[in-house]
Amino acid sequence: MFKVSSFLLSVVVLGGSVLPTTASAADRRVKLVNKSGVTLVEFHASRSKVGDWEENIIAGQPLRSGQSMIVNVDDGTGACEYDFMGTFSDGDVVTSMENDVCVLEEFTFE
Repeated sequence: MFKVSSFLLSVVVLGGSVLPTTASAADRRVKLVNKSGVTLVEFHASRSKVGDWEENIIAGQPLRSGQSMIVNVDDGTGACEYDFMGTFSDGDVVTSMENDVCVLEEFTFE
């Protein structure tokens, strides 16, 4: 069982638009931002309603607080809805469900 921390999650669609751009809809790349104050050691993105978590996308590349990186959550299925799970160095686990990566350009842990 995972402990869900009290970190706030911010989901930001850049430019105030909810319409996907051709580039983001095609490649499903999301800027992952860590403003939590704690190092993010794992980040998983799995198609919504699948029930299992995919591999750790940032394996070997911990994301320190104040840093960001681009992650590609495309699994080749053409799906847009993904669940996110972040695990932090202090053991806290945060999940965010049903993120539309065809529209979403930035995801922030705060």
